[in-house]
Amino acid sequence: MGTYQRIHTREPKNIQNKRAYLIGSGIASLAAAHYLIKDGHMKGKQITIFEQDGISGGAMDGAGDPKNGFVARGGREMEEHYECLWDLFGDIPSIEEEGRTVLDEFKELNDRDPNFSNVRVISNRGEKHRNTTLGLHDKNIKEILKLFLTKEEDLGALSVEEYFDASFFQTDMWLYWRSMFAFETWHSVVEMKRYMHRFIHLMPGMSTMRGLVFTKYNQYDSLILPLKKYLEAQGVTFVFNTTVTDLDIDTSDTKKLVTAIHLTKEGTPETIQTDADDLIFFTNGSMTENSSQGDMQQAPVLNRGEAAVWNLWKKIAAKDPSFGKPEVFCGDIDKTKWESFTITAKGEKFKKLMEHFAERTFLPHRTATGGIITIKDSNWLMSVTVNRQPQFKNQPDDVIVSWAYALFPDKKGDFIPKAMSECSGEELFKELLYHLGIKEEHMQSYIDEVIIIPVMMPYITSQFMPRKEGDRPEVVPHGSVNLAFLGQFAEIKDDCVFTVEYSVRSAMMAVYTLLKLDKQVPEVYPSQYDIRAIAASAKTMHSEDAGILQTILENIIKKKLANTTLEQLL
Repeated sequence: MGTYQRIHTREPKNIQNKRAYLIGSGIASLAAAHYLIKDGHMKGKQITIFEQDGISGGAMDGAGDPKNGFVARGGREMEEHYECLWDLFGDIPSIEEEGRTVLDEFKELNDRDPNFSNVRVISNRGEKHRNTTLGLHDKNIKEILKLFLTKEEDLGALSVEEYFDASFFQTDMWLYWRSMFAFETWHSVVEMKRYMHRFIHLMPGMSTMRGLVFTKYNQYDSLILPLKKYLEAQGVTFVFNTTVTDLDIDTSDTKKLVTAIHLTKEGTPETIQTDADDLIFFTNGSMTENSSQGDMQQAPVLNRGEAAVWNLWKKIAAKDPSFGKPEVFCGDIDKTKWESFTITAKGEKFKKLMEHFAERTFLPHRTATGGIITIKDSNWLMSVTVNRQPQFKNQPDDVIVSWAYALFPDKKGDFIPKAMSECSGEELFKELLYHLGIKEEHMQSYIDEVIIIPVMMPYITSQFMPRKEGDRPEVVPHGSVNLAFLGQFAEIKDDCVFTVEYSVRSAMMAVYTLLKLDKQVPEVYPSQYDIRAIAASAKTMHSEDAGILQTILENIIKKKLANTTLEQLL
């Protein structure tokens, strides 16, 4: 879809009498509020956003100070073909430079400082791997090609390990893949298939992370804060420390109509009566719900307790089958959790150590990204990265902030003889130093300069759990009059969860559908149909078979082999 579709909408009938209530204040809700104003012609004062915490942004966070340490639970890898995300931030004013948009400053920064990982993988306590191939065998390539061609409904709830041969999990491609996207072997192979289709144009850069783009500061300061300030200036109401506990939904007469919102505000129950003129947007599910922090001396405690967002979705789902099945995603915490930790380092020791491995110089207020460095032989499968410095606006010039995470929090470390989930911040840092080649007798001098804040997240990869059609609700379920679902657990054809793009796309879809706007949502970038992307991807997978793979895929796209079976193709 080109610019021909980027029209100015006409004002919907009766829009001045409508109200919009958004449950959750993550990027999906904030984006929906923007499109209600921009394309829906709502006034900001007609829009209310409820948030159970005291700050907006959801999983896109970033907070702290140099004295107590900075923390971000995760990072966001983006690329230039996030059509919905860039449509959104092309409208949002920069809070750093008057007359510029967030997109303007973002693109200028990444054009000036393109991302490139000089050292993607290390092992043997600091040995750098220079190999840029994916290490795929013929059998693996055929499996990938078959996955590319198989319909989602034919894969069902298969996991990655149920689909691939064991040899695939020894390849560099799987190492790059799982450490970039946080995939586990028990996750959905359908989601892996979607990633292959959606990002096939990025496959040649898997070993260097070429083609990815990153924010100047942490994701909260760079994206959430300017968007929130813009919405506040438009008159949008933010109601914090408020938990929505239930929705009354009339599902009779083939229609689904929310008639009341039940909530607890500052400990006091309230009910808001709603009708067909009111719009309700619910970000169902949460990747960062019940996150818990530790410190230098204490490990974070895994929170298996009540989770308000998931409980609300469960109550709603019980009212109608079209509202999805939350238990599919939140029912096995041991398969959806992992742990990250943020490193606040003052002085030169850790900075110089990371400069050695990233092969970059981290100068304050100079653009430079270190890229993800994955420790191949780590029992925890740990990765560490240093993004542009400073990562926080209140970060002193003599401080760098780094971020690390691992996918196997229940395994014992290679240096620290206990599970990652049981480790204090200091112990986590020692394990990292060990893999970076620092001798035990030299570790204390590094420890004296850092503050480590670990975070355990029970549901961080819940969106990847094996699922079937109907497990995720449609953004606007069939027959819904005034209810839409937003975010990572709503169903969007062809796009990929665990991306900011997915959340923003759900917001646009929800607003345009409920208001019946005559405007299309930007299509998912169709790189899977681009011969150039396919040829480059095939060459990357295996140079000797590149011509065969290219010919097969080109002919499928051209429909010359439309009646040919998979077995004949392979």
